[in-house]
Formats: sequence, structure tokens, C-alpha cells
Amino acid sequence: MRVYIETTIPSYLTSWPSPQVVDAGHQISTHEWWDNHRQDYELYTSLLTRQEAASGDPVAAQRRLDSLVGIPLLEITTECEAIASAILSSELIPVKADRDALHIAVATFHQMDLLLTWNIRHIANAHVREGMRLHIDSLGYTLPTICSPEELLLPP
Repeated sequence: MRVYIETTIPSYLTSWPSPQVVDAGHQISTHEWWDNHRQDYELYTSLLTRQEAASGDPVAAQRRLDSLVGIPLLEITTECEAIASAILSSELIPVKADRDALHIAVATFHQMDLLLTWNIRHIANAHVREGMRLHIDSLGYTLPTICSPEELLLPP
């Protein structure tokens, strides 16, 4: 299966252990999947992920970038930008989340099977997912399955 790695994955993978229970659980699940299961998938990302990973504290940014080494970049095409624009026009996610729309668009255009993320606010949002699927279908594309590393640890 082809998996698009969104920015929250290297963020959770490389950040210091969180004292927040939920975040700590996400970090543990991310490490478990990354260390023991990612080899079962074809991983891809985009320049957008790399740009986002490079922001912030230089030491933390370098750890995030290091985790992405060797993962092929999917091109951000004019079609990707058009899909992202259509997502924003649909108002399924707010205009301020334009980068999130572009992650969805890149994964969609390049026919990824999965979009792996911890971004529950705008990408892996249960209140948005079905509307997003229908909207992407109406554009002539298929929305990848949006999931977290934790979901990929469960048996089929």
C-alpha cells in the first residue's frame, strides 16, 4: 500500500516525550508503527511536508527532516493545487487550513492508498471525512483512506 506521510508523523516521531497522556500515546503509536511496520508500506511525502518539518526550532527541525530522508517526494502539480482550491471552496475545511487541503490534494492526485496523519482538526476529522470523500469523488478522484499510525497497528 502507498502511504502519504503528512507533517504530524515526523513531528510525533521526533518530539520529546509529552507529559500529556493523549499526545504521549500518539507518540508511542507512531514509534511502534515507524519502527516495526513502515517497511510493509511504500512511503511518500511532499515538499510541503519537508517545508513544514523544517520550520521552528532548528534542532527539532533537523530531527524531523532526518526522519524523512529517503522518502520519495510527490510533485505538487497544478492539478494538486486545483484540488486543494476546490477543497477550500467547499468549506469542508477553513481557508486558513490551506496547507492541510494541499496535503489531501497531493495524496489524492497521486492515488495514495492511505494518508497518514495525526491532524484531527482538519484532515482526520470524522465530521469532515464523508463530505470530503463525496466532494473528492465529484471531482473525479478517490480520497485516500485517512488514518493514524495507531489504526495501522490494529489487525485487519
